[in-house]
Amino acid sequence: MATPAPSGWTFLTNHTHVLVCLAQNEAITLREVAQQVGITERAVHAIVSALEEEGVLTRSREGQRNRYKINRSYRLRHPLEAHCKIGRLLELIEER
Repeated sequence: MATPAPSGWTFLTNHTHVLVCLAQNEAITLREVAQQVGITERAVHAIVSALEEEGVLTRSREGQRNRYKINRSYRLRHPLEAHCKIGRLLELIEER
């Protein structure tokens, strides 16, 4: 499991953390995502299913593994950030 933030909270949600992991490696396993995010594999599965149902990502099977493709043109859901697309958010997080 990932080390929790020092104060116990972060600015981004677990949904965002899962998206970041999938954006960095579209062939990552949900177990690996769970370890990186610091939540259970079951929670990751629920998040991925919700994101897939909403159209944020698609899942395809390649052999025995799943591949995840993020719809980077999907707009964020909250009215305060609905003018932003997921792709731009991921770009900001991926910048180093």
